[in-house]
Amino acid sequence: MFPQVPDPTAPPYEPGVSVVALGPVGSDVGSDGGSDAVLADLVAGNARFVSGAPRYGHSVVAARAAADRLPSAAVLTCMDARVPVEAIFDQDVGTLVGIRAAAHVLDRATLASVEFAVGTLGVGLLLVLGHSRCAAVGAAVAAARAGVAPPGNRGYVVEEIWPAVPEGALAGPDVDDVVTRRHTGRVAGQLRVMFGPQGVRVASGHYDVTTGRVTLLG
Repeated sequence: MFPQVPDPTAPPYEPGVSVVALGPVGSDVGSDGGSDAVLADLVAGNARFVSGAPRYGHSVVAARAAADRLPSAAVLTCMDARVPVEAIFDQDVGTLVGIRAAAHVLDRATLASVEFAVGTLGVGLLLVLGHSRCAAVGAAVAAARAGVAPPGNRGYVVEEIWPAVPEGALAGPDVDDVVTRRHTGRVAGQLRVMFGPQGVRVASGHYDVTTGRVTLLG
């Protein structure tokens, strides 16, 4: 059977809490007025995206204007093509650092990217964004049912997700969604430990590829 690692950072699964209903998240480890305002802007941008009224387009002119711009946030998310972070949050070119890996696994490359975003670019907000119908999470759940990881590098990703798979929760139509949210919370918890003492706000969210809506998890 797959290894079970105690995970005190994983939040309880609470479905159906929308960022549109929540608005800006309150105080958290490393939070300040600046990062709260940035997160609120992402929430508002997602509302524009969902309503079909985005503010920003992506053009050569916008790219040129962003040449000397410093980003306000970094989003660690999946490599899935259905999760374009600038569009999801309706942000202009140069506003977001996009860090992408299968199932937003925090390996050495993604962690180095976060360190560059914080240490070199001065980003004060990190958002870990999971998404529905994630193939990598589905592979991890399937491997947990089989009791063996796939070979090669995919096996590494699967094993990184396994601590988020709760014992006895391998059946039912919503198990992938539960695991995705727990995995997202776990990664966010790891980043809070690493970067919270530096004054960096770390938030987590879940993107529904069917509706386009982001839900804040913590």
